[in-house]
Amino acid sequence: MKKFILAAICIFSSVTLWAQAKTTDALQKQFDTSLSLYFYKNTLRMLNQTENKEFDELIKDIEKMKFLMVDKTSGNFGSNEYKKLMKDYQEEQYESIMTSRYQGRNFDIYVKDKKGSSLGTIVLVNDSTSLFVLDMIGTIDVTKAGTLFATIDESADIGKKIRSFMDRKNKKNEDKEDKSDH
Repeated sequence: MKKFILAAICIFSSVTLWAQAKTTDALQKQFDTSLSLYFYKNTLRMLNQTENKEFDELIKDIEKMKFLMVDKTSGNFGSNEYKKLMKDYQEEQYESIMTSRYQGRNFDIYVKDKKGSSLGTIVLVNDSTSLFVLDMIGTIDVTKAGTLFATIDESADIGKKIRSFMDRKNKKNEDKEDKSDH
């Protein structure tokens, strides 16, 4: 019985260590109009339609990834909220390791590690209209974070979901404007 309880505690502890960031979950709850998608290792591999060996190498250490998109055009998310978001990740023991620009977007990359092994990676992709969060259990070569984001963004199926989400948001905003004009 003691072995069973010990095993259960070990399993529970390892599951909680592998949980994704609470900050990402809070962001999703705060912006109920956000788009979220989940990817596991096998679904990430399916994005690699051209069977690019470099992409396979890039995703090999990702166990799970949450992709969250927040529409910033509603005016509810600005630079102060972004600064708070970065601070919240740091309070969760994520360390800022890289900031860069890629195709007109700002990238901020955070890593959470324990005893030398990376437990999580956060990639924030920020532009004037959207915030994208890639919350990963595992790690990637941070110098290639733009490549991972571009592959997800350019994927036919995922790209359709993103465009559909943005079109839906734009339609809602237009409807609100039409009602306020009357």
